[in-house]
Amino acid sequence: MSNRIAVYPGSFDPVTFGHLDILQRGLSVFDHIIIAVLNNSRKDPLFSVEERVDFLRQATAHLESVTVDSFDGLLVDYVQKKKANIVLRGLRAISDFEYELQISAINKHLNPEIETCFMMTSNHYSFLSSSMVKEAAMYGGSVHELVPEPVEKALNQKFK
Repeated sequence: MSNRIAVYPGSFDPVTFGHLDILQRGLSVFDHIIIAVLNNSRKDPLFSVEERVDFLRQATAHLESVTVDSFDGLLVDYVQKKKANIVLRGLRAISDFEYELQISAINKHLNPEIETCFMMTSNHYSFLSSSMVKEAAMYGGSVHELVPEPVEKALNQKFK
């Protein structure tokens, strides 16, 4: 049996405990997970790709079967380049599913070899999104229980 390698793509701007929950649970299904930070030129992220990769590397340093990387271009091309054939995605709500279903369908059209595995977020994190974390931090709210410590510190610096 070959290793089951999954690619977990996203903007991770910033990484939250919800993202890390999906990752941790994904490791019970897959032998190795590559976290792929999307460099999307159409978006205006709060943190650079390098900062996001660094936050993820810090948060996953204790996990031997996780690699953190970044990419631009088509996800299916990246997945193929990494010799993987599974995309791991987290779902919080029905609205996530509708969007993710469209992405999954186009990816399947572009490369029929690639499967998408959807994992429901834990109830504890079902409300959590990077956008909400940034907004809470911007207005001085505590994000201590929502993001890893280096991210919390960086958010506090950005919104001082």
